[in-house]
Amino acid sequence: MSDLIVQDVVKRFGRVTALDGMSFDVRDGEFYCLLGPSSAGKTTMLRAISGLEALDGGQISFNGRDMAGMPVQGRDIAMIFQTFALYPHLTVRKNFAYPLERAGVDSAEIARRVGEVAEMLRVVHTMDRLPSTLSGGEQQRVAIGRALVRRPKLLLLDEPLTNLDAKLRHDTRAEFKRLHRELGMTMLYATPDQLEALTMGQRVGVMRDGRVVQVNTPRSLYTAPLNTYVAGMVGSPAINLVPGRVARRDGGFVVELPFGQLPADAWRIHLSGGEQVYYGVRPHDVLLGAAPERGPSFPAKVHLTEPLGDVTLLDLEINGAAMKMALPEEKAVGIQPGNPIEVTLSAVDAHLFHAETGVRIA
Repeated sequence: MSDLIVQDVVKRFGRVTALDGMSFDVRDGEFYCLLGPSSAGKTTMLRAISGLEALDGGQISFNGRDMAGMPVQGRDIAMIFQTFALYPHLTVRKNFAYPLERAGVDSAEIARRVGEVAEMLRVVHTMDRLPSTLSGGEQQRVAIGRALVRRPKLLLLDEPLTNLDAKLRHDTRAEFKRLHRELGMTMLYATPDQLEALTMGQRVGVMRDGRVVQVNTPRSLYTAPLNTYVAGMVGSPAINLVPGRVARRDGGFVVELPFGQLPADAWRIHLSGGEQVYYGVRPHDVLLGAAPERGPSFPAKVHLTEPLGDVTLLDLEINGAAMKMALPEEKAVGIQPGNPIEVTLSAVDAHLFHAETGVRIA
């Protein structure tokens, strides 16, 4: 068992509270992602798990053992940092071998493990080179290998793709998924990039101000966000949030928006009337043209088009309200800035959030 349990963890730096009652768990063999913006506490959390930061409160347990007071070297944990942190004066082979030499592993076993890791990460051709002669992707693989050669029970990854270009980030994401599948290792990956979290994580914990505010599978976070914060963190392009008000009409409820009304039957059981709300709809769920079976349609004006290959983003204005729309490229052909179009909005494919708390109305 390699379960990690973080419970009510607090960490302060003077007057700044970096972790404020942080709680989550990572299951044995799971690829778990912590998703949050800069200063959310991701790095501090990983450093606390690894033993590099002492706690001011709460508990971290791993493999059923409380980690309090346990030395770094006794935790069976490896960490890959945002900067590759390779020894510049040592060859790749020596970088791989160094942690094993420090641990007193015999030379034959070191050679075997180093060879296995080099083959797995496809860096055999670099073994006698210095880190400064490697590409960014090769350096990242060496950093991964130096962690894997120890065979840790838990691998911590702190924004490891930040310093790579777009293609290398894509390739390395695939590499991490392959390694996880082949090794079955428990991995905890911290990132501010929702694409990384959603494509790699089996579960994702969304962080805000030193806490995890929601944990779920990537698909569930996208379709059922707890609040406007999670809805805005998950999904690209970002969700449209339009302010509105719930009103009673003809024995039912409607959401009054700047450009018209939407039926609120999807949320009726949770409404009383008069609530100030945000109507949240993903750009991919704004439909082109009239679709009365899905919802009412409204006239809109195109301000900007952004071709992205197979998808085109449209910046719209609907009676003063700004909204983004994502169209398959073939449907966007001929649409230009300044064009009037008709769009359909639905309650079925949208969310309603309380304006004051941001919490989703289920």
